Amino acid sequence: MTRLTGSALRVTVYVGETDTWHHKPLYTEIVHRAHAAGLAGASVFRGIEGFGASSLIHTSRLLSLSEDLPVAVVIVDTETRVREFLPQLDELITEGLVTLDDCEVIRYVGRDGTQDASQGRTGTKGKNSL
Repeated sequence: MTRLTGSALRVTVYVGETDTWHHKPLYTEIVHRAHAAGLAGASVFRGIEGFGASSLIHTSRLLSLSEDLPVAVVIVDTETRVREFLPQLDELITEGLVTLDDCEVIRYVGRDGTQDASQGRTGTKGKNSL
């Protein structure tokens, strides 16, 4: 197993679960665009409770308010690649919050792309841009 490290930039996009782009969930469009742009990875996390600019608390505990829970889309790649992607977020997001954080990446990959039985992963999965 080889350990790769380096500095990167993490962009986190906070939107509502019901936010849409052309009748599709907004978070789905963000992930698909990040993939098409060749970014290293993107993940979507659904919150169980939160509030934003409206100050209305959305929670999964109350059925009437569980329709628009907070969603965070997290993307990590080199600073250059993330900053090149930001104009696409400008196009997509009309209401929400985007944060940028410097981070250090520790990524584990197989040395020769063979299956690592202890981890159940291959070293060739995903992009190698970091």
